[in-house]
Amino acid sequence: MKNSITFFAVMILGVAIAFSQQSEQGPKLKWELDRYDYGTVYLDDLPETKLDIKFTNDGEEPLVLSRVRACCGTRVNSWPQEPIMPGEEGIIQVEFRLAPRAHRISRSVTVTSNAERATSVFRIVGEVVER
Repeated sequence: MKNSITFFAVMILGVAIAFSQQSEQGPKLKWELDRYDYGTVYLDDLPETKLDIKFTNDGEEPLVLSRVRACCGTRVNSWPQEPIMPGEEGIIQVEFRLAPRAHRISRSVTVTSNAERATSVFRIVGEVVER
């Protein structure tokens, strides 16, 4: 009986290790920056709001972006339609308008892909204030 329990415990451990190694071999989307922070922006000096969001396929299989969308008036101008090979970089180009009034900047770009985490969100933050 003791040998049977030990055998099943070793089998379960082996299967768990096999599944964990399998999931690590797929594609992985890794952002170059965790988020883009405009910091404090003054009304009389609003910056250009076109961004190139860079990412890398940090996995071992091709990364395929199936959908890229942005929130609240942010437009996605372009994103890679072809697979991103392991170790290669991709760029998502977005643009938006900053309202000429004091407010917090809080935008997001959501990417759906075949990566380990199917959905990944890139955030754009900051604050517009009067001088």
